[in-house]
Amino acid sequence: MKLKLFILLIIACSFILSSCGDYTKAAKAGCTTKVGIVFDIGGKNDRSFNAAAWEGVQRAEKDLSICLYDVEPGNPTSIEPAMRAFAEKNFDLIIGVGFAQGPIMQKVADDYPNIKFAIVDGVIFEKDGKTPKSNVASLVFREHEGSFLVGMIAASKSKTGVLGFVGGMDIPLIHKFATGYEEGAKSVNPNARVITNFVGVTDAAWNNPGKGKELALSQIGQGADVIFTAAGNSGLGAFDAVEQYGKNELNEANKFVIGVDSNQNGVKPGFVLTSMVKRVDNAVYDVVKEVREGKFRSGFHAFGLDKDGVAYAIDDNNKDLISQDIIQKVEAAKNKIVAGEIKVTDAMAK
Repeated sequence: MKLKLFILLIIACSFILSSCGDYTKAAKAGCTTKVGIVFDIGGKNDRSFNAAAWEGVQRAEKDLSICLYDVEPGNPTSIEPAMRAFAEKNFDLIIGVGFAQGPIMQKVADDYPNIKFAIVDGVIFEKDGKTPKSNVASLVFREHEGSFLVGMIAASKSKTGVLGFVGGMDIPLIHKFATGYEEGAKSVNPNARVITNFVGVTDAAWNNPGKGKELALSQIGQGADVIFTAAGNSGLGAFDAVEQYGKNELNEANKFVIGVDSNQNGVKPGFVLTSMVKRVDNAVYDVVKEVREGKFRSGFHAFGLDKDGVAYAIDDNNKDLISQDIIQKVEAAKNKIVAGEIKVTDAMAK
C-alpha cells in the first residue's frame, strides 16, 4: 500500500508545478492558506467550465491572499495522484472540477478525513451513501433553470423552428441542460423541434471540437438555426460550424450558437446569441473564502436563478441580437421560476 502511494505521488509531481519541489520557494513562504485545484481533461483554458473555475480561484488568490496551485491532468489516470499529492502536503482545500472526479475524490477524502475538499458538479457521500461527506463541499447548480431561459431566447430568434443541442458526455447532468432548453423553447413555440446529439460516452467527449463541429453541421443540415452546446471544449466546434455559414445582407449571422458555463459571447462575436452562464467562478470563490475565514461548510451548496448561480449573458457582443421584447419575456419567466410558478424539469431528479 505504501509503495503504491509513493508511486502515485511521484507521478503527481510531474504534473504539479508548485506542490512538489517548488513548494518551499520563498515566494510562497508566508502563505497560510494553500488551495489546490485539479481540472478535468478539458484543461483550464477551455473557455467554458474549467475556465470559469480557474477565474474563481484566481480571483480568490488576488482578493484573499491564498497560495494557489493547479494541475491540468491531461488524462483521467493523473487525477488521483494529483489530489493525493495536495493532500500529502496538508493543503487547506482541494478542489476537483467535474462530476467525473466524484469517485476519485470519494476515495481520497476517505483517506484524508482532516483535509477539506470541494467538488464542482459532484456530490460526495459518507459510506452509507446518504449522508453528505463531512469534509467535502458539493457545489451543484440548477442548470435546467438557466437552460430554460436560453431556450426561450433560441426559439424567439429562430426562423425555422428547429433548434440544436450538442451535449458532451451522454450523462444525466447534461440531460438537465437539454431538457430545460427544450422546455424553454416550447414555452415560446409549442411546435419547436430540438435535435439533440452527444459527442460521446467517455471523458474524451469533453475535448473533441472536431466531433462537436460535425454534430453541429449535421443539425444545421436538418434545419437548425440556433444550437446550444453544453460540451466543454468540444462545444467550440459548434462555434466554428455556425461561423461557416456567414452573415446575411443585414450583417447578421445566418446561424447562431449559444455558449455555456462561461460567458462565451466574445468567442465568435455576432455568431453567439447568448451564453448560459454557470457561476462556477462564484461558487469556487465562495468555498475558498469559507476556508480562508474558518467557516467551511460541507454538504450541498446549490446555485440556481435565485442566487444568480445560473443566468443568460448580455453584453456588447450580443446586445443587438436580442430585442427588448424578448428580454422582457425572459425576465418575466425568470421571476416565475424563482417564485415557483414555473416548474422546470430536473432531468437528474427523474
